[in-house]
Amino acid sequence: MKLQTILDKIEAQSMALPEFQRGYVWKRVQVRNFFLSLYRQNPVGSLLVWETSSEGAVVRGGGTRPPGVIQLLLDGQQRITSAYGVICGKAPAFFDGDAQAFSGLHFHVDQESFEFYQPSKMASDPLWVNVSRLMKDGLSPFFQIMENLDRATANQRLERLNALHQIKESDIHIDQITAKTRTGLARSADDVVDIFNVVNSGGTKLSKGDLVLAKICAHWPEARTEMKERLSQWRQNGYFFTLDWLLRSLNTVLTGEADFRHLHGREPSDIQSGLSRAVKGIDSALNLIAGRLGLDHDRVLFGKFAIPVMAHYFDRQKSTPRREESDKMLFWYLQAAMWGRFSGSTVTTIDQDLEALGRDGLDGLLERMRLWRGNLRVQPAHFEGWRISDRFYPILYLLTRMGSAQNLCDGLPLKRGLLGGTMAKLEVHHIFPKARLRKHGYKKYAVVNSLANLCFLTKDCNLRIGARLPQDYLSEVMDEQPDALESQWIPTDQQLWRMDNYPEFLEARRALLAEETNKRLDGLLHGDTQWIKEDPPLTAVVRPTVIGGITSEEEAQELDDLNAWVVARDLAPGVLSSVVLDPTTDEPKAVLDLAWPDGIQTGLSHPVAVLLGEGDELLRLANDAGYRFFTSVASFKRYVKTEILRGEEPTSSTAETADGNQ
Repeated sequence: MKLQTILDKIEAQSMALPEFQRGYVWKRVQVRNFFLSLYRQNPVGSLLVWETSSEGAVVRGGGTRPPGVIQLLLDGQQRITSAYGVICGKAPAFFDGDAQAFSGLHFHVDQESFEFYQPSKMASDPLWVNVSRLMKDGLSPFFQIMENLDRATANQRLERLNALHQIKESDIHIDQITAKTRTGLARSADDVVDIFNVVNSGGTKLSKGDLVLAKICAHWPEARTEMKERLSQWRQNGYFFTLDWLLRSLNTVLTGEADFRHLHGREPSDIQSGLSRAVKGIDSALNLIAGRLGLDHDRVLFGKFAIPVMAHYFDRQKSTPRREESDKMLFWYLQAAMWGRFSGSTVTTIDQDLEALGRDGLDGLLERMRLWRGNLRVQPAHFEGWRISDRFYPILYLLTRMGSAQNLCDGLPLKRGLLGGTMAKLEVHHIFPKARLRKHGYKKYAVVNSLANLCFLTKDCNLRIGARLPQDYLSEVMDEQPDALESQWIPTDQQLWRMDNYPEFLEARRALLAEETNKRLDGLLHGDTQWIKEDPPLTAVVRPTVIGGITSEEEAQELDDLNAWVVARDLAPGVLSSVVLDPTTDEPKAVLDLAWPDGIQTGLSHPVAVLLGEGDELLRLANDAGYRFFTSVASFKRYVKTEILRGEEPTSSTAETADGNQ
């Protein structure tokens, strides 16, 4: 069948996407390579469609479908969506994904190459042709690039444009699954989903969650939409979860097991009920973690795969658990998160914990943790980390929120969401300012940014302290806010505030932080200290293997300056040391030097990252995570000026100062 005929069928909705299909997941590089194959007339694979009655067919995108037979795409969604998006210049009705993945594809007439629009490279070069415009308007608007050329060159360009325009006439083979088998038996939705799962085992890999969700949607078509709405509600409250994670929670609540195979064959009513129960259990866990521990947003919510176990526990309770029981569950959650309980085989570990919980209750869960970990006490050395991806960064935030930590400038208790707008927001503060440490000879990034050198203050207080010497401003705090330093576990020995004694300061503060952490953990047990005896040998914290991240103070300064340059142009600052998580374990996988996960213009531009001096492995990972990355400050600035600001530079003194600092 001609590609144009397929696109016409999609426009008329006589070819559609079954509801059990996942969303659009291709990246720009895949779209570009697909069009290059079409242009070169290379094989692009066949399509697989399910031919069934349009009456009662559950398809993505709604709309009015013509009567009779409808063809549902089982294999080829990514290719056909890309073709429709570029050739028609819009997303199809069934679209669910990032339309920017196929927006702005251009073709260079002389080089015969495809690239996505880059103003600095293409704006003044007429040989870069907008593919969507060519498909819509034909060759006529592009005849200007033939002017003043010899006939042979002009004809060659015309032939290439014509070849590109004619890819709409490419023949695409279609395999069809009919509504009935050869023996006359009607095909069930389960049969078709099984076929879908088999043929989609290649290409962009389907997760196990994708496969089981396809089965669920075959019988409960609204399942994907319902789950995405739940995820959206959590996102609005600062929590970012995946479909796979929600399915895992549904699984533990409904079946008491972690493996997705236990969901197969469940009635739609069971799945609907299970989802409702899972959401209720998750909300109970999140409210408890936020209310009692202060971990109330995604950046400090670690150990996310402990939450399916917690949801299962709360779902099984006939009444609201007593405070002692809830706190015991929180003790287990923190132990699981601190020591990376689910960093290995997530499914096996969850099953082990569910089995212990079902057999011996919370005591069984804690006993398994003790046997697995050994010593459950926190030691000063555990605060030697320096990255925000470190598991003890959330503990530092937890201590601030659980205790009576005071703002150093005014002694007010530190709470998230203090009244007073932006200036009252909590920020990370370096007790020994980075600039002072660098000037004094402390060059290692990990030393300057040690967790023991960090505390939380309001933005206003952070700005007021600035880069003052700790020996100066801490003495003022001690005089004006006598309890503030101890409330932040800052040593009060004034000799430790001197720059020469910075290593000793870190050692002393680590000891105070460990002591406070153990005190908080003890409090959650309400005197039942059998789980925290120090009889078992002490085991070191297992830190996840994480690639990337800022490696020197010079690099950190360069990124700080770049962030200031961005802010001076009335754009949002990026996130320094932005963490990319492994979707199957929720463990940190990589750290991006400076990133805008939602784009510099939220919702209007791609996720962007600046990666300085990083290796190929991290660059590939950033690409796979959907980031457009830049490996130099200069290339990133060109991108901002040409594609974000589009040449409209601000003229404020702030912008001029930022440029001057470069």
